[in-house]
Amino acid sequence: MAKTAIKSYSLAEMKDKYIGKVGKADRDEYEYELRMEVLGKMIKTARQERNLTQEQLGQLVGVQKAQISKLESSTNSATIDTILKVFKALKAEIHFNVTLEKQYLQLV
Repeated sequence: MAKTAIKSYSLAEMKDKYIGKVGKADRDEYEYELRMEVLGKMIKTARQERNLTQEQLGQLVGVQKAQISKLESSTNSATIDTILKVFKALKAEIHFNVTLEKQYLQLV
C-alpha cells in the first residue's frame, strides 16, 4: 500500500483561504477582533495580578465596572484614551509600534 502524502498549510494560508486575503474587509475585521480580544485578556490578567476587582479598576480609571467588563471581554471597542488610562492605573507600560511604508516607528 502506498502512503498518501498529507498536505499541510500554514496559519496564514488558512486565514487567506477561509477568512480572506489581507486588506479585504472580512480579514481586517477578523484581525481587529483578534487584537481586541488579546488586549482584553491583557487587561484582565494585569488587573488580576494587581488583585483589583473590575469595580476598583473602574474607580481608578474613572469609568463604571461595566466598561471594564466590556473591555476585558472585548464586547466593545474603546478609545485609545481609555486604554491608556487603564494601563496607567494598572501601573503597566504600553508600547505602540507603527509601520509606515516599510519604515518601523515605535512610540514608547
